[in-house]
Amino acid sequence: MTRTPGNDRLDLLQTFVRIVEAGSLSAAATQLNTTQPTVSRRLKALEHSLGLRLLQRSTHALRLTEGGAQCYEQARTLLADWDAMQATLRGAQEEPEGLLRVLVPHALGQLQLMQPLIELLRRSPRLSVEWLLDDQPPKFRAQDLDCAIRVGSLVDSSVVALKLAEIPRIVVAAPSLLEGRPLPQVPADLNSYDWLALGTFYRNELTLLGPGGQQARLTLRPRLITDSLFALRNAVQAGLGVAAMSAWLTQADLASGELVQLLPQWRAPALPVHLIYPYQRHQPAKLRHFVTAMRDSLASLADPVLGLKLAP
Repeated sequence: MTRTPGNDRLDLLQTFVRIVEAGSLSAAATQLNTTQPTVSRRLKALEHSLGLRLLQRSTHALRLTEGGAQCYEQARTLLADWDAMQATLRGAQEEPEGLLRVLVPHALGQLQLMQPLIELLRRSPRLSVEWLLDDQPPKFRAQDLDCAIRVGSLVDSSVVALKLAEIPRIVVAAPSLLEGRPLPQVPADLNSYDWLALGTFYRNELTLLGPGGQQARLTLRPRLITDSLFALRNAVQAGLGVAAMSAWLTQADLASGELVQLLPQWRAPALPVHLIYPYQRHQPAKLRHFVTAMRDSLASLADPVLGLKLAP
């Protein structure tokens, strides 16, 4: 819930929390849509009201004092409780409102999830979304994020993680790469081809899963390693090499004949898709509605053969 700027104590506490989480007065001013002098005045007013220094300021960084650290933790709790009370009294729990900041992988964020996002915004006139495309792990406080969608295994155990789906991965190549050569019959046949790698998930080795629980481990020396699924697809389409790719992104290319699936009975391990967010006692309506929209959209896209598989 966004509070009207002013000099009341809740606004002062909100400004202080934003300074700490943004890491600087200027970044906090940008996030609060105000000026740096205003943020500085609010901080001084809060320090004066409490009778203690909250931050040690230098030319390079801000550092919480002991009293500032205590104030920060209690202020976060107080502000969350206040927002929860407002949401309950105003009935905002039924209608999403305010700004939702979401970090989303480039490919999913541009292709698969834009339509459900558009539909959510159309039916929620009081909701705004900042849609940040980035394949790097989220930094919730520094980036002021409400939630993030992540593909692959999770390493941060401090967040709430909702598994939405799994992405099957298949081995593909361009017809030009296969011209004049017999199609691979077993995984070992792939060793005779140049490889391209998505460095986020595999580089120098790749395990393929086959019928009856079979496994085949390939040792790779890729000619190209990229962190972009779009760049990988472009290189595969150009006939530069073989790659393991997210099945949903290849469906149109397979249907048109621009790509060919190799060893259809073998696949790389599926990648989980999670929606993650920091733990909070009160989940605002904007987050609840977003979670539902993303879960429903991935459910509609689920395909047991290609594309996305809905999480159990």
